[in-house]
Amino acid sequence: MMTQLAASRTRSVAWWARLHGLSSDGALYAISAVFALLLGLSSGQVAQWHWGFLTAAPYGAAALAGLVLGRVRVRRTTLVRLGLLALVIMGSVVIPLALEARWRHQDPNQGYAQPEVSVIERSATYVSQGQDPYRSYYTDGRVVDELHGLPAYESFFPYFPLMSVFGLPSAETHASSGLSDARILMSLMTLLVSLAALVMLRTTRQKKIRIAQVLLALPTGALFLSTGGDDMPILALLLLGVAALQRRSANTAGISLGLAAAMKLTAWPVAFGALLVAHDKKDRPAWRTVALWVTGIVMVTVVPFVVKAPWAFFSNVFAFPLGLAHVASPAASDLPGHVLTTWWPPLGHVLAPLALLVGGYFAAKYARRHWPLSLSQLLGLLSIAFLVMMCVASATRIGYIIYPLNFALWAWVCREDQDVAFETVAF
Repeated sequence: MMTQLAASRTRSVAWWARLHGLSSDGALYAISAVFALLLGLSSGQVAQWHWGFLTAAPYGAAALAGLVLGRVRVRRTTLVRLGLLALVIMGSVVIPLALEARWRHQDPNQGYAQPEVSVIERSATYVSQGQDPYRSYYTDGRVVDELHGLPAYESFFPYFPLMSVFGLPSAETHASSGLSDARILMSLMTLLVSLAALVMLRTTRQKKIRIAQVLLALPTGALFLSTGGDDMPILALLLLGVAALQRRSANTAGISLGLAAAMKLTAWPVAFGALLVAHDKKDRPAWRTVALWVTGIVMVTVVPFVVKAPWAFFSNVFAFPLGLAHVASPAASDLPGHVLTTWWPPLGHVLAPLALLVGGYFAAKYARRHWPLSLSQLLGLLSIAFLVMMCVASATRIGYIIYPLNFALWAWVCREDQDVAFETVAF
């Protein structure tokens, strides 16, 4: 049975690898069109189903163009693929985001954005007024400083302080408008940082196009940029850090990973992992340089808020995302961890720590056997770790799949000939 599965996988990979670049693009855009249409028909969230209906046609048109052009074998394939990619980004990100931001300004109560957008904008307002963004916490059976008229989870700010920067346009105008929507600044930063990372990355143009598709154009990126977006700048900064590590530019890697770590906890595993693979131009370990930048940026931006209100900071950044703040989180997809915790709540305090211990043991064993780790091997380990933690966490979103998916793709791109732990997959 296992032999048959392995042979089937090998044939599928070989078939995909033989496809013309435009044909494979067309296939991905076709799958995206089907996904967008199904999301539009099935989602109960206003921002998501609007995005689905708005993007089904652009994805469908791009799929048709890619499949047709792939059969006629046009010249300058790379240029044509880039042009098609730009049009898809326009149809799946720019136009839907502009419309949803405008509709949100006209009718703020209809849900034309994910809750995190308003949370980030409110935190920026507090920070711009010299106040603490970590205002709410659970104690004595109730949520302190709960925002009246809103779900309890919108009172929490589950990020590090630097994430507030994306809400500053809204804070400065003292009102939400189309142009001040936090998603616009998050999307602009994601696009610019991703472009810089792709320019730095040492790989073929074909692989760079695939990275850009997954990160920006396909639903794995476009959906989040248009509806919520807080994970997208993090991924862009992590990609820049990966490109800098590949080029052995420790300062750039430390700065980019430090900025990501100062925004969201999901960047910390990559920042720690970078210490294992960072080298300078002379192939000397450069973990001290990376650690200095990351620690410095995080300390400067985080410590003042920790000192000011340590319990509120812990409740917002750690307890709430882990489901320990006694507040129901919207991040509760029906993954194994959530289902098991719902069946028996005490498991919520056991599954994640147990997964960390077991996973940490096997990761350490693997690292010892393959030391020194390559960048590709590190990204492969992180991809598996994120996937496992996403499945066992008591409160998580299926959307977090974008982390292991991107890490797996980057591992493939950065793969060196001597890496044997992760087989090449033709994305």
